[in-house]
Amino acid sequence: MHPYGFLSLLPPIIAIVLAIRTKQVYISLLFGIWLGWMIISGWNPITGTLATIEGLVHVFQDPGSTRTIMFSALVGALIIFIQRSGGVQGFIGLLNRWMERMQGKDKKVIVQLLAWVTGMVIFVESSITVLTVGTLYRPAFDSLRISREKLAYIADSTSAPTCILIPFNAWGAFIMGLLLTQGYDHPFAMMIKSIAFNFYPFLAILLVLAVILFKKDIGPMKKAEKRTSETGALLWPDAQPMVSDALTAVDVKENVKPRAINMLLPVATMVAMMPVMLLYTGWQAAIEARPDAALFDQATFAIGQGSGSTAVLVSIITALMVSWVLYGTQRMFSLREYAELTMKGISEMMPLALLMLFAFAISGVCRELETGVYVADITSQWLSPSFVPFLVFLVSGFIAFSTGTSWGTFGIMIAIAVPMAQNMGANELMTIAAVLGGGVFGDHCSPISDTTIIASMSAATDHIDHVRTQMPYALLMGGATALIYLVIGFL
Repeated sequence: MHPYGFLSLLPPIIAIVLAIRTKQVYISLLFGIWLGWMIISGWNPITGTLATIEGLVHVFQDPGSTRTIMFSALVGALIIFIQRSGGVQGFIGLLNRWMERMQGKDKKVIVQLLAWVTGMVIFVESSITVLTVGTLYRPAFDSLRISREKLAYIADSTSAPTCILIPFNAWGAFIMGLLLTQGYDHPFAMMIKSIAFNFYPFLAILLVLAVILFKKDIGPMKKAEKRTSETGALLWPDAQPMVSDALTAVDVKENVKPRAINMLLPVATMVAMMPVMLLYTGWQAAIEARPDAALFDQATFAIGQGSGSTAVLVSIITALMVSWVLYGTQRMFSLREYAELTMKGISEMMPLALLMLFAFAISGVCRELETGVYVADITSQWLSPSFVPFLVFLVSGFIAFSTGTSWGTFGIMIAIAVPMAQNMGANELMTIAAVLGGGVFGDHCSPISDTTIIASMSAATDHIDHVRTQMPYALLMGGATALIYLVIGFL
């Protein structure tokens, strides 16, 4: 018997509905957090309110959450440095020179294709992917009158799908660990074989390509593209961008020559440091667990055991240090300017850090309420073997949508769906794929997903506008995926 039953669904659902309806995402999330603790506290307003405060404080007791919030703040410093140093202007000039050689080619299509390719090439970590794509291509999108909502969509819809399809990263290692707990002797082989049935990521990536090539936008995205193309307005008048103009409209310092290297080297450092730190932080565990394994196997295991939050935080700090040295060799900034720009960048990212805090807090409430377990329990009672993948995909998508975490969904659903498939005689590979694809699908639709939040931040667009414009595409491919599983079930 679930302790809270249907009530466990109310906090995330109400928070999401309020955020979409009112566009006041901070207030909506805070209300959802408070409602969750009120339910846990037996509707005692004093106890529930005090528990809400403690729930917010408790976020910082988790080192991983604290590192992620610190990363979100420090990203602002990197953004402001690469603009002030002329790195962004230099990169735009590099793109313009390259596109000038493309006589008769559509520059809008080319730059969107470059963003799409970049989103797939960087498959180390989804947050790093969306951050890199947004940072690199936002200036070019702005100059070509492509909406920031489109940039956020391209970055978001190529990041997690690529990470799940090319699982030589923390995603793959985490999934292998979950499969190992289900008794699979060769979890890597099971994960690789399941990719063929993981339809949603394939469809999501292909849809982005189709949207770019055929210039066919739908729903709110069509309106956003028309707005930017015809008027040059990057955002709607009532938009609340995740990054303020103080951070995205920084002038190049006087007498500084714009150079693309001033942006590309720090960003490349941040991306490259991610797998290095995953390997470093997980190496000891790999040595202890597999002392006689081959070096490649140990390295793969180490990446899986590594700390993703540590890797992200160290990556951004290293990128900042490299940028300081790079600009120092050009005698660009004084020590005082370094300090002022760093603090300015951090201060401009405080809204994002606060949003991260609330997102982690509502995820904590969902864990206390056992929201994901409740959804899985009520559906497992009436599943038919032929339709296990179909329903597992839908349930996984709903859990990820409600909780804002695909990894949390994997952790909940793998433990339920795999034994269910084994006991009912369902296709195990397809069931595993349905869990993974459903988690990514729900994550794409959820306004409390950290990847979705970072996509909005990197594109400097209104967060709810990003969710609204991306959701029709996600629902379209999610529906297609569900239909495929349903047809396979009938056949």
